[in-house]
Amino acid sequence: MLRELPSWFGNEAAVLDYAQQCRALPFFAAFDGEQPVGMVALKPHNAFTSEICVMGVLPAYHRRGIGSALLAACEEHCKANGTQYLSVKTLADSHPSKSYAKTRAFYETAGFVPLEVFPLFWDADNPCLMMVKSL
Repeated sequence: MLRELPSWFGNEAAVLDYAQQCRALPFFAAFDGEQPVGMVALKPHNAFTSEICVMGVLPAYHRRGIGSALLAACEEHCKANGTQYLSVKTLADSHPSKSYAKTRAFYETAGFVPLEVFPLFWDADNPCLMMVKSL
């Protein structure tokens, strides 16, 4: 699925890394019939915080509530396990990507707030924004 989202996941090494990580993490998927159209994996960090490790919805299914439903499943899972905060790392707004501007808007609408920008977390061309939501 990530390969079908090249505006967000154009780096093959990252796609393979995400695929490997997803095998060991809580994972939720959305389907249209038998076709997977969205997915999200959670990375628990400690008793208080989990992170959205990777999330994607096929472009043809954007703006249909699938991302919101996947996020709701994550939040329910976190609350059931006593997690108080949900975080996500995404591309900071200092990068001109229109795709990631939509991603940030999605998370902001869902109640996430910017916490900190890490200019070199990934590399100088891809500044990392950490966002967080209290559950």
